[in-house]
Amino acid sequence: MTYEERLQHVSVLGAAGKMGSGILLLTAVEMADLSLKPGNKGKTFVLNAIDISDEALAGVMRYLRDQILKIAEKKVAGLRTVYAERRDLVDNDEIISQYIFDVMNVVRPTTRMESAYDSKMIFEAIKEDSALKIKIFSQINRNNSNQPWFFTNTSSIPITVLDEGAGLNGRIIGFHFYNPPAVQKLVEVIRSKNTLDEVHEFAMAYAKNLRKIVVPAHDIAGFIGNGHFMRDILYAVTEVHKLIKDMSVAEAIYAMNKISQEYLVRPMGIFQLIDYVGVDVCSFIMFVMNPFTKDEEIHSPLLDKLMGLGIKGGQFSDGSQKDGIMKYEKGKIVAVYDPVEEAYIPISRIQARVEEKLGKMPAPPAWKAIVGNKAKDEVLKTYFAEVKTAPGLGAGLTREYAKKSKDIGKHLVACGVAFSDADVNTVLLTGFFHAYGPINEYLD
Repeated sequence: MTYEERLQHVSVLGAAGKMGSGILLLTAVEMADLSLKPGNKGKTFVLNAIDISDEALAGVMRYLRDQILKIAEKKVAGLRTVYAERRDLVDNDEIISQYIFDVMNVVRPTTRMESAYDSKMIFEAIKEDSALKIKIFSQINRNNSNQPWFFTNTSSIPITVLDEGAGLNGRIIGFHFYNPPAVQKLVEVIRSKNTLDEVHEFAMAYAKNLRKIVVPAHDIAGFIGNGHFMRDILYAVTEVHKLIKDMSVAEAIYAMNKISQEYLVRPMGIFQLIDYVGVDVCSFIMFVMNPFTKDEEIHSPLLDKLMGLGIKGGQFSDGSQKDGIMKYEKGKIVAVYDPVEEAYIPISRIQARVEEKLGKMPAPPAWKAIVGNKAKDEVLKTYFAEVKTAPGLGAGLTREYAKKSKDIGKHLVACGVAFSDADVNTVLLTGFFHAYGPINEYLD
C-alpha cells in the first residue's frame, strides 16, 4: 500500500481535544493536498474526526475553518498552480475559499467509534490511560479488516504495553506531537519492540511532509520530553521543601519559579510550565511513569495536595491560561497559591522578601532576546561564568538547578531512553523552546 493509499481513509480519536484538534488539522491539510494532485483526482479521501461530544466536534470544525483560512492565505501563490485548470477561480479570495472547502470536505465529524472500522490509519489523542487506549485499540482492531496502523500520541506510556495489550502485532508506533501540534516542530517517534519497519518508514515520511523535526526515543516510559520534564519538576519541588525552612511555601514556589525562568533563561518557570500542561496532567504522567522506573520515585506529594485542593491549571478553549499554582491576569503571574494557607498570595506581598533572600545576581539575558540570537552561545558562556562565581542563595540555586538538569539529560542517555546527548538537547530546545540544551559545559 502506497503512502497516498494509506492516507485515503483515516480516523483521529479525541479529535476535539487540545492535541487531537491539531493532529486533525495537520492530517486534513495533508490529505486534501494529496487529493488535489493531478494523479489523484476522482479519488476519495476521508478523515473521521471522532470524539464523544457533538458540541465539542462543532467547536473543532470552527477551529479547522479558521486555521485553514490562515494556511491558505500563506500559500495562496502555490494554490494558484494547484487550481490552474479552474477557470472559475480568478482572484485570491475565490482560490482561498475553494481550498477551505476542499480541506473541510475531507473531514467527517462523528461520535461513532464504528467510523474507524473502515480506516487504514488511526491517530489517537485520547486520555493518557493505558487501559482505555488498549480497550479502544482492541475494539477497532477486532472490527477493522484493513489491519490498520495505529499512531499514538501518548507522551508517557510505553508503546509495547499498548501493542501487546491490544494485540496489534507491531502495527503501532509512538508519534508524540508537542503542544500545539500545528505550531510545534518537534515529534518524538518511538517504536515498540515489535513495530513493523513499514510503519516506521511511513511515520518518517509523514513527519517529513509535515515539516517536523523528528527525534527518536527508546520505548521507555516518559520518553525524552517527559523523562526530563517530570524529573525537573521533582527537583524543583525538592528545593521548595528545603527553602520552606526560611520561607513560606508561596515564597519558596515563587523563588524556584524565578530561578528556573529568569536565571536559567527559560521561556517559563517550572511551576508556570506545570500550570500550562496542567497540574492534574503532570501528576497523572508521573503515575504512569513510576511503575517503570528503577531506583527512583517519580511522584510528588505536593502535586497530589494541590490537586486535592482543586488546583489544576490547564487552558481554556481559547488557549488562555487557567489559574493553577499561579494566578494569572492577562497572561501575567499576579499571585502564588499557598497550600498551607489555602489561598493565593499576591506577588506584591512576597516579591521583595524573596529577592532579598536570593541576593544579588548577575543580570541574566532575556529569553526573548537570546533564543534566536546567533551569538547566544557566547552570551550564555559569559553569563554562566559570572553565575559560577557569584555569591548568594540565588546564584547557588541557579548553579545546582542547571547541574541537575544536565544530570537528568545524561541519565536519559545512560539508561537508554535517548540515543544521544544531542537528541536530549533537541527535545528541550524544540519541544520546550529552551534557549540552550541542558547538556552543556557552561558551568563545567
